[in-house]
Amino acid sequence: MKALPTAALFLLMFAAQPAYAQEELLQRLDDSLSYQSSKGFFRSELSGLVDIEGYFIDHRPPGLLFGNADLFNPRLSLFLDTHLGEQFYSLVQFRADRGFDPRTVPDGDVRFDEYLLRWTPWADGRLNVQAGKFATVFGKWVQRHDSWQNPFITAPLAYENVTTITDQAAPGTRAAFLGRRNLPDQKATWLPVVWGPAYSSGASAFGQLNKFNYAFEFKNAAISARPTAWDAQDLGWENPTVSARLAHTPNAAWNYGVSASHGAYLLPAADATVPGGYGRNSYRQTTIGTDLSWSHHGWQVWGEAIVARFQVPNVGNADTFTYFIETKYKFTPNLFAAVRWNQQLFDTVPDGAGGAQHWDRNVFRVDTALGYRFTRHLQGKLQYSFLHENGPIQQGEQLLAAQMTIKF
Repeated sequence: MKALPTAALFLLMFAAQPAYAQEELLQRLDDSLSYQSSKGFFRSELSGLVDIEGYFIDHRPPGLLFGNADLFNPRLSLFLDTHLGEQFYSLVQFRADRGFDPRTVPDGDVRFDEYLLRWTPWADGRLNVQAGKFATVFGKWVQRHDSWQNPFITAPLAYENVTTITDQAAPGTRAAFLGRRNLPDQKATWLPVVWGPAYSSGASAFGQLNKFNYAFEFKNAAISARPTAWDAQDLGWENPTVSARLAHTPNAAWNYGVSASHGAYLLPAADATVPGGYGRNSYRQTTIGTDLSWSHHGWQVWGEAIVARFQVPNVGNADTFTYFIETKYKFTPNLFAAVRWNQQLFDTVPDGAGGAQHWDRNVFRVDTALGYRFTRHLQGKLQYSFLHENGPIQQGEQLLAAQMTIKF
């Protein structure tokens, strides 16, 4: 893909310029990428992020990093925001990279990750209705998942740790299901609890009432669904997922919320493998979460706890609990550091021999990051992570990652 080396070259050339030259260049770029009609009824702006990432891994890549070696990952993200009057808004997000998750498409890929049309009938924001393809309302991390806002380079464990749940084929027996624990992650067929921002397709209603925020959505795929199932042309709404979040902001420092999601997680490819008399809709993912955030001066703290149940054919209910606590501190307006503790625990399922065993390996991970904003348009981050699974196979025990981002 020609867009990827071009984006990488642009970032390197840009970073080599003096700070004042960077600001002048990007200000001219900002001015040229926006348009407003004479009376302001129509307004449109194109913005973007150029990311250059490198991942250095001592074992198999963890999370949703694909392949089996160190990784160089350029990415270009473009956002077209358009307003028509005070009530209508649209967003289109275009990306060129090596796949939505790094190295899923090694030779490069281009696609539209988001596109939506939103109607806001009242100026106070009490109600917004939108339809299209967009991020899930579940949880709090999704609201700050892009490379400019996320103090880390990777997602929390809850949003990227691949479990032994499969969406394209049902396990034949309980023993076969439990046997997956002893294999390296099969990322092409296994699922996390939430797959990143989960840009699936559907409609949502959300708004703010005094100090409360609410959001509901009706989507074509479960929040654990892989990116190839997010687009409506790839998966319809025969077995939809419904998700919701309710949050309260008592003051400027605190915000807390609860989320829930329920829907079928198996894809059409699994139809031939489920027991007779049952369909994909008989096996659902039910997920409940709570989140908390706090900020004061240079400190920011976020935390989420999530419980998920997968109804697994030929096995029964497979339950898991995962959480993370994340802290960021700004030493100066430009320099920040962050640390995140992640853990995921797995319940037991019957083993078919009169006993019960944990259906996947308990895991913890510590993420640390150091970041610096050279200007309001250029940011760099370094991350070191240590992960340990309670089993014979370690999936990327140590990870070192670096990222440079241009925002325009």
